[in-house]
Amino acid sequence: MELVLLAIGVGVGVGIVVGALGAGGGILAVPVLVFLLGMPAHSATASSLIIVLITALVSLPHHARHGNVEWRSGLVFAAITVLGAVAGSRLSALVPSQILLTLFGVMLVGVAAAMLRRALRTRREERAEAAAHGSRAEHECGEPVAVHDDPVLDQPGPDTVESADGIHRHHGEPELPTAPVAPASPRLPLVIGAATITGFLTGFFGVGGGFIVVPMLVIALGLAMRRASGTSLLVMVIATAASLLARIGTDVQVDWTVTLTFAAGSAVGGILGGPLSAKARASTLTLLFSVLLGGVAAVTLAQTLL
Repeated sequence: MELVLLAIGVGVGVGIVVGALGAGGGILAVPVLVFLLGMPAHSATASSLIIVLITALVSLPHHARHGNVEWRSGLVFAAITVLGAVAGSRLSALVPSQILLTLFGVMLVGVAAAMLRRALRTRREERAEAAAHGSRAEHECGEPVAVHDDPVLDQPGPDTVESADGIHRHHGEPELPTAPVAPASPRLPLVIGAATITGFLTGFFGVGGGFIVVPMLVIALGLAMRRASGTSLLVMVIATAASLLARIGTDVQVDWTVTLTFAAGSAVGGILGGPLSAKARASTLTLLFSVLLGGVAAVTLAQTLL
């Protein structure tokens, strides 16, 4: 009973973090399940897959109703992840627990560094946009211009789209007339590589892979950020389901009571944490996420190696 209550409490805490920062469910669940709830590493990766799958299934309808799911591109991307997910799941069961956790810690360091780089780039873009708005206000009727940081993907606000020429544009803003440009074809090798890596990481570590899927959907397929976020949930559903099915027949055991109570607590925490993100800029949230991942990475590597 005490373990179940602890799973609920920890799940709520993780959910609040995920809801506030917008990512990190699976990548935070594994070390929490191992070091706080005492699960074996292989069982924790399997439980994390279940938690990510439930979270994605619950979140997907909301994004679909708002038209933020690109079904065709998402299904193609997800189909490519299946092969990597199956291979990762099978290989994960053969790797010793200490090596698995060490590799997980190394991956956390890499993701934390990537998030830090993104946070600094986003901060520069926010400052440039604020300066542009201020300059525009001086040349117009003297009326103040409202600046909308839009840190939460689900909140109303302008979508930022990175086009093939690298220019960031906002929906609702008039565009200067330009010469017709032929639509850029999707970067097929990049999509295949990203999808395969996503599937492998999902199966091997039990993570959702959203930290790879979202930027790849933006860069390779040219999706807006909201649409990429919604589509990534579809990819996670298929990738995690394939990873779980690939674990059938292995010696990995799942504590369903702890796993499901953790997932329920995480879902509640996600609802509570969502509104918190409306009070911070996108760059601040990404920076906090990178710091959190860095701390989890340090704990994971210290506990595993020492």
